[in-house]
Amino acid sequence: MALIELHDITRSYRMGEEELKILKGLDLVIEEGEFAAIMGPSGSGKSTLLQILGMLDKPTSGSYRLAGKDVARLGEDEAAAIRSRFIGFVFQMFNLLSRTSALENVMLPMIYSGAAMREERSRDLLREVGLGDRVEHKPNQLSGGQQQRVAIARAMANHPKVVFADEPTGNLATDQSAEILDYLKLLNRGGVTVVIVTHDPEVAAHARRIIRIRDGLVVSDSAAGSAEAGAGASGKTATSVKPSRLTPALVHPAGSSLAEFREYWASAARAMAANKVRSGLSMLGILIGVAAVIAMLALGKGAQRSIEAQLASLGSNLVMVMPGSPSSRGVRGERGSASRLDLDDLKAIAKASPRIKAVDGNVSGSVQIVYGGKNANTQVTGATPVYASMRNSQPYYGRFFTEEENERLSRVVLLGQTVVTNLFGAENPVGKTVKLNRISFQVIGILPAKGGGGFRDQDDMVLVPLRTAMRRLVGKKYLNSIAFECAGPDAIAPAMADVRTLMRRRNKLPEWKEDDFDLRNMAEFQAALEGTTKTFATLLGIVAAISLLVGGIGIMNIMLVSVSERTREIGLRKALGATRRAILSQFLMESASLAALGGVIGILLGGGVSLAISKFAGWAVVVSPQSVAMAFLFSAGVGVVFGYWPARRASLLSPIEALRYE
Repeated sequence: MALIELHDITRSYRMGEEELKILKGLDLVIEEGEFAAIMGPSGSGKSTLLQILGMLDKPTSGSYRLAGKDVARLGEDEAAAIRSRFIGFVFQMFNLLSRTSALENVMLPMIYSGAAMREERSRDLLREVGLGDRVEHKPNQLSGGQQQRVAIARAMANHPKVVFADEPTGNLATDQSAEILDYLKLLNRGGVTVVIVTHDPEVAAHARRIIRIRDGLVVSDSAAGSAEAGAGASGKTATSVKPSRLTPALVHPAGSSLAEFREYWASAARAMAANKVRSGLSMLGILIGVAAVIAMLALGKGAQRSIEAQLASLGSNLVMVMPGSPSSRGVRGERGSASRLDLDDLKAIAKASPRIKAVDGNVSGSVQIVYGGKNANTQVTGATPVYASMRNSQPYYGRFFTEEENERLSRVVLLGQTVVTNLFGAENPVGKTVKLNRISFQVIGILPAKGGGGFRDQDDMVLVPLRTAMRRLVGKKYLNSIAFECAGPDAIAPAMADVRTLMRRRNKLPEWKEDDFDLRNMAEFQAALEGTTKTFATLLGIVAAISLLVGGIGIMNIMLVSVSERTREIGLRKALGATRRAILSQFLMESASLAALGGVIGILLGGGVSLAISKFAGWAVVVSPQSVAMAFLFSAGVGVVFGYWPARRASLLSPIEALRYE
């Protein structure tokens, strides 16, 4: 059966407004098992003919049947599947991947075909061509003849039925040429159809059939007359070779394999390693963006935790009553100038609703505290004994003051952790005497640590009985605030309504007048603080998104450059059986790898920045696993999104146009 049948094949190219015809109705039949040489002067169309035979190019018109199937109009991926499993190529310029070893070059077609035992077969093929000791050498470490033998081993990787060789000895010395031709004849003896293109009559003499073309047409077709050509046939005739068929499995491309993805990763690593500075600069935008995301989320999470801790330290189910501010023409006056809170209000609120468990009144001010030769300025709070249970402030050492001490205006004080550290260091302060604004107070306990947050340190304070603070220390007749604790979350709203009714009645407010006091639910306060935190986080997120956008544009730019630089490599991969999907996946993987590596470095940088902020600024930061995972996935996603266009451009390149690219 005829392996190759060409009928009325034409191939023309547009050169501006003119049409350049290379093949002009060419007819050709090649039987299975033949060793044929195609000869002709430069410009005769012999290379174009070989490219059509190898399905690297398509004829403008005419019929091309390969092993009985019309392949002239097959899609690119179907043609790639046939090239991968049915055809082997030996190029004049070798076309080996420069950054990969001889072994990896031979394995490449098998990766795209999904063949098993790739490494073992590649080593066997390299041993057959005399390169068993050069498997790990890269092309620049091999001579021209050795590179061409690697190319022949690669052409035989998938047990092809036909091998096309384009000037296989054109760049080799005489002795190297003889080695290559001997190996091609050996392949032909094994039943492989060999078609070579050459302009050298001595090379053509090794074939059993010489086809001469001129001006795009076959002008002669004859058997070679040399004795060597006859010996090359080794008595085998074309009819003695079992006929081949293009099965559906050969026509349709294979799905993705693990080996393919490993090759993509390796290719990405080689590309980044070969252009370290360029890759680093392209990753810079992603790196900064991810670092900003990590730092932003760490600050936001830390602020949220800090708010939760502060609110927990204030106690649960609390409502604050504060003196109101008068409003005139939209301008609010000083707090407390509209109404004041006194001890009678404190007693009345305690009886305002059965849903109220406890009530505490507070005054506050600034004092100077002195112990021995040390002094510090701090905040003083006057409170009632229920403060300890309502505000989760039971002293971790010592005791709290009693109601009797509050009534007697006793000069007793509890110290916050910061005050203890500043004045006493490692010394136990309980039982010692300190002076607050030159008045002696006995230390009876140490308050639990609350932590820093907002604009003040919650541990930089002292606590004294309410009446003592009002009469002896800050000299206030009115309370700064009253806090009441409700029986549960469901009791907050009705308790607030009862207290509002009480206070309006006590302040004699008519229905048409607004409240001259404020009721603040801690849940509402928390929501307000969280809203502020989210706004802050959103602003930081916008900055991070802009950085990631810039980084994505940088990756798109670098991938476009990479596609341009590696156009010949893309053409080679397609010639060896890579489908459009394979090329698209490879370049997408490269851009994603570039972005992901930038993301990993950005995560480390963001974590470092967060720790530095925590250490030097004293802000609470929390780097959560969720934020790390989100930042990494987002960075890789940016690589995929911005790498898609360059990858698609690479996948759409024509094999022959890519191989011709300079």
